[in-house]
Amino acid sequence: QVQLVESGGGLVQPGGSLRLSCEVSGSITTIYVMGWYRQAPGKQRELVARISNGGSTNYVDSVKGRFTISRDNAKNTVYLQMNSLKPDDTAVYYCNAIHPLTRANYWGQGTQVTVSS
Repeated sequence: QVQLVESGGGLVQPGGSLRLSCEVSGSITTIYVMGWYRQAPGKQRELVARISNGGSTNYVDSVKGRFTISRDNAKNTVYLQMNSLKPDDTAVYYCNAIHPLTRANYWGQGTQVTVSS
């Protein structure tokens, strides 16, 4: 069973930065495709960024050039560096892991990010 634990959320002013971390345990985690999703109040959950087991990345258009997803396989941790934050980035951010063959899907508990002055 794969377990994901997010950390690093909080309150930040517009233009500020945060780094989210997702620690993965319980399996051979390096093979998983990892992603960060977010869900704002009254909105559907959306994919923010994804990184493959080979390191390929993709981002939703609204965060390109501001957010960076990365993974440290030695630490079984995935990061989301968020710069130039905007109020529209306010949401609960969730870490996600997908097994590339079985498509087994796992979620973390979420971490709140609030961008406000």
